Amino acid sequence: MVEPSEAIIRLSKEQIGPVSEMLVDAFFNDAKLTHVLPDDNTRKEQGRHIFAFHLRYGLNYGRVYATSPNLEGVAVWLPSDRSEVTFWRAMRSGGMALQKGLSKDAMKRLLAFADEVDAYHKKHVLGRHCYLFFIGVDPRLHGKGYGGKLIRPMLDWMDRKQIACYLNTQNEKNIGLYEHFGFTVVEQVSLPGSGILHTGMIRYPVVQGGNRAG
Repeated sequence: MVEPSEAIIRLSKEQIGPVSEMLVDAFFNDAKLTHVLPDDNTRKEQGRHIFAFHLRYGLNYGRVYATSPNLEGVAVWLPSDRSEVTFWRAMRSGGMALQKGLSKDAMKRLLAFADEVDAYHKKHVLGRHCYLFFIGVDPRLHGKGYGGKLIRPMLDWMDRKQIACYLNTQNEKNIGLYEHFGFTVVEQVSLPGSGILHTGMIRYPVVQGGNRAG
């Protein structure tokens, strides 16, 4: 995958704690997180375990980039052959700590949600590609371009390597942002287990001449 440029830096394991706290704030009212953790009083404490696990997984099996040492935002990118969170990959990434940090019901909801999302991912993307697992920006800094700062270097790299990119979002407000970067909606569906509107999007690489493959 792309090496960090002057614009972004690689996240370190030592930064997982503060970034997890930032991400809970960023996603506190997100449809997925409120479904998994419906209690406002416990969401922040349990939510940081979810994001710590996701960050460890990204460090183990993909790349995690931050905007700067100030950690205004982070993005987790996974190669397609490591995007599925198998049992052993989960164990290597702190799966036991995640299980201890969540209530039994929350863990069940998280796993069920992940299974549904993974099924749609597999349905729409064939062959080698990159998966934008998630991207989050400090809510106090929204609208300052940090999301684009995290996305552009990776998309430039994917264009050079001629690799497609897949992402999903449960926030309709984000669709326009991703379309701005060349993603197109391939499916919108209400997830059976939660009723959350799930949007899958794909971006095909730009080929010589400015057109897109696919």
